[in-house]
Amino acid sequence: MSAPRSMHSSAESVATRPAIEVEGLIKRYDSRTVVDRLSFSIFRGELFALLGPNGAGKTTTIEILEGYRRPDAGTVRILGLDPSRDASELKRRIGVMLQSGGIYPTATPQEVLELFACFYPDPEDPEALLHLVGLDEVRRTRYRYLSGGQQRRLALALALIGKPEVLFLDEPTTGMDPQARRLTWSLLEELKRRGMTILLTTHFLEEAERLADRVAIIDHGRLIALSTPQELMRLEADHVTVAAAQPLDVDELAQLPSVHRVRELPDGRYVLETDRPIDALAEVTGWARDRRLLLTELRVGHRSLEEVFLQLTGSELRE
Repeated sequence: MSAPRSMHSSAESVATRPAIEVEGLIKRYDSRTVVDRLSFSIFRGELFALLGPNGAGKTTTIEILEGYRRPDAGTVRILGLDPSRDASELKRRIGVMLQSGGIYPTATPQEVLELFACFYPDPEDPEALLHLVGLDEVRRTRYRYLSGGQQRRLALALALIGKPEVLFLDEPTTGMDPQARRLTWSLLEELKRRGMTILLTTHFLEEAERLADRVAIIDHGRLIALSTPQELMRLEADHVTVAAAQPLDVDELAQLPSVHRVRELPDGRYVLETDRPIDALAEVTGWARDRRLLLTELRVGHRSLEEVFLQLTGSELRE
């Protein structure tokens, strides 16, 4: 027997309703607007990366979503709830991984997880979480003696203890060594496979490129790009990326017949924009040969997410 039409429609609407909805969000501090009419939605089961340079408004946006700050205008809904009005109900359904702090320095990971488990009616098993985040061997080590990466992994375990439907991760792999970072990436991919909704902020663009279903880039409180990493990297993708053992002459590169424009990246690479990448490839290798220049990188194709980010937000250092 088929389900009644009204029941089917209701189930379908629940499945497709966004987990997070932000519409026209504004936040000001005195006369300074730090979040400026920001709008986006995050689907259930999606890993969504919110990126931006320092001072772009990321942290303020996340704090509003978590219920720690009130917006000056606009609407925010998490699982259909208002973070300000429905804070007590919402906090049981979300997990928050903070950048640092909030843990007793003399407590051990096992003690902290067992304590936090008491705050939830149906928590995760602390023993299983210790194993999941790779802290078995330091379970009885006091927090203040843990490495920075171990402290970050404990913060992730604490964010998961209540079996959240939505997980907020603020710079989750800061301070981790490469092995711990890869372990955390694998864990987040598994959580996504299980259907958890994850909102991630990170300064590791490779992290967002690998993990995120979609990426939002904000700057000066405004949304400037929103798409999948693949689509963002495909924008204006006809180019040749060049690096050499010594600095190159940007003006000479720009004079190559098939090159429209040359941009020098902060890491010393050069991006040659062209609508004829094969011709540009031949021209730049001939140009380097004639000048006896050793090219250390020569790549045709899509830009990295880092290159897209720098083009959209600029390369100057911000405090």
